[in-house]
Amino acid sequence: MNETSEITLVDNPFIDTLTNWAGENAWIVQVFVVVFGVLLLNLIVRMLMNRLHRKLRANKTPWDDAVVDALRRPLGLLIWIVGIAFAADIVRSETGAPIFDAIGPIREVGVVTTLAWFLLRLTRNMPRNVIAQNRQREEPIDKTTVDAIGKLVSASIMITAALVMLQTLGFSISGVLAFGGIGGIAIGFAAKDLLANFFGGLMIYLDRPFSVGDWVRSDDREIEGTVEHIGWRLTRIRTFDKRPIYIPNGIFSTIAVVNPSRMTRRRIFETIGIRYDDVDRLPAILADIRQMLLDHPEIDTKQTLMVNFNSFGPSSLDFFIYTFTHTTVWTRFHEIKQDVLLKISDIITAHGAEIAYPTSTVHAPELERAVIHATQPG
Repeated sequence: MNETSEITLVDNPFIDTLTNWAGENAWIVQVFVVVFGVLLLNLIVRMLMNRLHRKLRANKTPWDDAVVDALRRPLGLLIWIVGIAFAADIVRSETGAPIFDAIGPIREVGVVTTLAWFLLRLTRNMPRNVIAQNRQREEPIDKTTVDAIGKLVSASIMITAALVMLQTLGFSISGVLAFGGIGGIAIGFAAKDLLANFFGGLMIYLDRPFSVGDWVRSDDREIEGTVEHIGWRLTRIRTFDKRPIYIPNGIFSTIAVVNPSRMTRRRIFETIGIRYDDVDRLPAILADIRQMLLDHPEIDTKQTLMVNFNSFGPSSLDFFIYTFTHTTVWTRFHEIKQDVLLKISDIITAHGAEIAYPTSTVHAPELERAVIHATQPG
């Protein structure tokens, strides 16, 4: 006997309720799927970027590593902006709420902001990468110029991004520029010192009277030290006793600045005196000193070299030496100068002469007569 079994589907109230709810609120499921997909995509992109960053770090070229490093965080933000905007469009199409009308401009502003953020991060690493690349090639480069170009590019990116965002939000660019011109005049009067420092920094970048690392000196303001940083408003100089000096850039347009770091030679200019008793030995001493300077390996004989009798001093016959060294390094220069002066002392001693020291001759006629009278017999 064949028995037929009938399978009867028993209605489940929970499943029916869920099915009905999903049918009526399908857009919520779509929003959930979009958000989950954005989260998953962001995770995958982050893993890929980290792996790519580790792989490129071993490369000697700094630029590809810099691009990946600058792109990692802005790319994640861009994924979220586009994904959330897409989910908001789904909600707007279902609910029709007026607040979601701003999704389009907000998305465009977000994209512009993300792009500007990426370019600023890339520009921030540009000076370091350029300097590193030139060091690999063993080519000289001006750090101050590279830093100035990086700051100008960053300022251009921020201004351009601000204008594009204003245009996206419906503002008239011509009106904004006109208002900026009128407001700029008022700001110029109110912040003239700030603007003076800004343009002073710009002139430093363009004229380049000194760079980071240079030793500078100004007798007008008693400034002397090594330049550590050149900003748009201030320049930081480290004195030789390790004190920092912060100088507004506008001051440099009103003072004279000496840059010893850019000298091509260092000068030895010294005056030396011998006794009047050694006047007969003076010509031979001068000749030997001159020959010693000509034979010295650290003296640049192609420059001016003078060894001459100069004047009759109060207690000495004064002559001077005037010559230049090959080196411009301050510590090495003083070592050479010390060696030259000690050799001059040896030459003077070798001729039986002596370096003069201040003496005074006192004429006392009455004392002389008293001494003579005391020494006479009877």
